[in-house]
Amino acid sequence: MIGATGPDPGRTSVPHSIDAAFTALPLRALADAALARARALGADHADFRLERIRSASWRLRDAKPSGGSDTTDLGYAVRVVHGGSWGFASGVDLTMDAAARVASQAVAMAKLSAQVIRAAGSDERVELAAEPVHADRTWISAYDVDPFEVPDAEKAALLADWSSSLLAADGVAHVDASLLAVHENKFYADTAGTSTTQQRVRIHPQLTAVAVDASTGEFDSMRTIAPPAGRGWEYLTGTGWDWQAELEQIPGLLAEKMRAPSVAAGRYDLVVDPSNLWLTIHESIGHATELDRALGYEAAYAGTSFATFDQLGTLKYGSPIMNVTGDRTAEHGLATVGFDDEGVEAQSWDLVKDGTLVGYQLDRRIARLTGLGRSNGCAYADSPAHVPVQRMANVSLRPDPGGLSTEDLIGGVERGIYVVGDRSWSIDMQRYNFQFTGQRFFRIENGRLAGQLRDVAYQATTTDFWGSMEKVGGPQTYVLGGAFNCGKAQPGQVAAVSHGCPSALFRDVNILNTTQEAGR
Repeated sequence: MIGATGPDPGRTSVPHSIDAAFTALPLRALADAALARARALGADHADFRLERIRSASWRLRDAKPSGGSDTTDLGYAVRVVHGGSWGFASGVDLTMDAAARVASQAVAMAKLSAQVIRAAGSDERVELAAEPVHADRTWISAYDVDPFEVPDAEKAALLADWSSSLLAADGVAHVDASLLAVHENKFYADTAGTSTTQQRVRIHPQLTAVAVDASTGEFDSMRTIAPPAGRGWEYLTGTGWDWQAELEQIPGLLAEKMRAPSVAAGRYDLVVDPSNLWLTIHESIGHATELDRALGYEAAYAGTSFATFDQLGTLKYGSPIMNVTGDRTAEHGLATVGFDDEGVEAQSWDLVKDGTLVGYQLDRRIARLTGLGRSNGCAYADSPAHVPVQRMANVSLRPDPGGLSTEDLIGGVERGIYVVGDRSWSIDMQRYNFQFTGQRFFRIENGRLAGQLRDVAYQATTTDFWGSMEKVGGPQTYVLGGAFNCGKAQPGQVAAVSHGCPSALFRDVNILNTTQEAGR
């Protein structure tokens, strides 16, 4: 795996405390005022969530600053179940009277929603799955150095240094560099007695080198494959990724890519690197196993799911070696939390076992509605102004404990392609028909890499693709990939999520030539 340094045996993250500036806010007093008002107005359930989310970006073009941002979102929300309907309201005035008014607004909204629902002829009532009470719990994500404690000049200097080293290489015409960082604090309390305080940090560095052929005007690019991570500034200075190794390789790989021949469309065996496979997991498994989507509750935005609820326990999702988990507990995962936005403690569970669909991602309402028992903690809102919706956990393909290395997987292929890095993708509204491209494609001949190819996309249906998986690599090939920008819901919300996977071998996959397809 290019650039990966693997886990740090025996290493633990530096212990942190919840930010004093956050705990100094009147968290419990505001919650008590809101929840007391909701109870007094007859709410069957009420929860209060106060958040402070600081998000920042730094961008450079050819080693020079080209833009940036630094914003803080501070506010709170009250959500209620009243008369069998949801009600929601939010505010920013940190006074007890204001919190009580917001609770009143949430109850009024629930009453209005009930009228609309009944007028439409529906008798469906909102009920929540039971959850143990988690009183006075604190959780902090695993990181060493908060990126917001590092001077901006130091961040910019490191990105400029990396950019300059790429620009100095032959054939590199331009370099874009960016760094995204988020520090999130959250306090939650509900009428059952749960109260939690959380803090998590995540970071995403990225560099893209561009080559231009002056004689023809042809150009191409190559991006780093280092994933975003639930880590701190230490991620850029040696923990979790070998940045120097990857940056040293990019100019040569980009030059080779510029000279590479276009792929001949046809059927090939594929060895897919985790840096590419994570996105296929996200689109064809992660979204497809969100139960609100499978039930049709999430339909207008990005569709439903082919993995419908009636197929639970019977759908052959892939080959017998396919084992996929949903996980809110993975260290450094972007969707890792201590508790979700409904007060449910983080868990890990099976989604696909031995190739068969055995589970879904749930929130408390969907868990109760479908009789599946306890929620597995998949409610999340990206802002204090937004209502929690069912969101994706870290959905990951498990490695084979005794599995092969990436090199040995390649060694078992006579004619194929090794796929590295994500790029563009397309999938239908039911998460079934798809195609994916990548950053780098290497021809495999008789078990060896034989140079790069261009214009490659692999195309399949979800079940055919995962059914063609013949081998998964061992733990030494496993990498936790992911993204900051998974979109869902209306109004739209964005969430960060990770997907771990090993390298994997797929047989007889359809390969398209993207240039030929574009010309049709």
